[in-house]
Amino acid sequence: MHNDDRLVAVKRCDGYEMAQVDKAVEELFAALHAEELVGPGKRVAIKPNLLMRRRPDEATTTHPAVVAAAIKALRRRGVTDLLIAESPSGQYTRARLKSIYDGCGMTAMAEELKVPLNLDLGVTQTLAPHARMCREFPILDPILQADVVVNVAKLKTHMMTTLSGCVKNLFGCVPGLLKPELHCRFPDQEDFAGMLIDLCDLVRPTLSICDGIVAMEGNGPSGGSPRQLSTLLASRSPYAADVAACALIGLAPKQVAMLREAMNRGLCPSSFEELTIEGDSIESLMQPDFQKAVSQGTDFLMRVPKVFRGPAKALLTPKPHIRKKDCIGCGRCAESCPKHTIRIADKKAVIAYSDCIKCYCCHEMCPVKAIDIRRFRLFDL
Repeated sequence: MHNDDRLVAVKRCDGYEMAQVDKAVEELFAALHAEELVGPGKRVAIKPNLLMRRRPDEATTTHPAVVAAAIKALRRRGVTDLLIAESPSGQYTRARLKSIYDGCGMTAMAEELKVPLNLDLGVTQTLAPHARMCREFPILDPILQADVVVNVAKLKTHMMTTLSGCVKNLFGCVPGLLKPELHCRFPDQEDFAGMLIDLCDLVRPTLSICDGIVAMEGNGPSGGSPRQLSTLLASRSPYAADVAACALIGLAPKQVAMLREAMNRGLCPSSFEELTIEGDSIESLMQPDFQKAVSQGTDFLMRVPKVFRGPAKALLTPKPHIRKKDCIGCGRCAESCPKHTIRIADKKAVIAYSDCIKCYCCHEMCPVKAIDIRRFRLFDL
């Protein structure tokens, strides 16, 4: 692993006031010597996290101020060919993209800075030459056509992957309803993590920035609560950035399946202590009481004899539960379910648990947070 892949730049930033964010992001770029990586003649795709139509203050999506600051930092380094590209969950259509860009504050920001928002629905099936789990991915054309991908993630907890940061953000390079297909192919947490590392290795973002000014704690990536962290992170390595993010919120990197797999492949430092930190002290920004997502209990299951693991997993893995009084019958959960186990009956969603793979896509996509994740209560795993 190259020394640059262990370098993480850290800046305290207490809010989304533009001048403050602009200054912090510029200092991140300077600490990473970004001028060595980007400049005149480079086509740059900026990849934010725009999971769904949510206001920036709800902490589900990358804040437009952070994306704007990254655009300005790139332009200071001579970049003129810029595009913002993302595929949210759900249908990948121009109408849905426009709606999400509008709702997440990206349209107003992009118009002010005169930066195009991608509306090209082109997708190319792409071989992943170094893959171990998934050897081919459908990738958005603007991502493939870019010389440089700048990955601008949102720091969140995640029901399935524990952490949603720079590595997980690249799942948005796969279009809309093709994401559930990958959930279906790789329902096991470890296999899904391996697939995400294959995808990250294929996309290979040049710079990764993590918006942790206001993060999401609890049952993310959409059902949690905003939490002030006052932190911006950046690295040339999405893995190193995520290791630093773990330190911020009181996670050990090995608790995150994606990072365990990256460590096994020699792509990722095994601990926070192996990172080189530039900028502000990350220790002063750590919040170990940050609320984690409900765990799938994989650590516990590894201690169960193999013969009993199947039944134990079926019993102990948390399940989605629909609060009927809050369900509006919109069908977003059914649309996103990779196994098609959800139907709408009498204007309410109903789950067929016998076929549920516990990917929590339904919880992730519910626009009114009407889906809880409930665990078996006999044990507190």
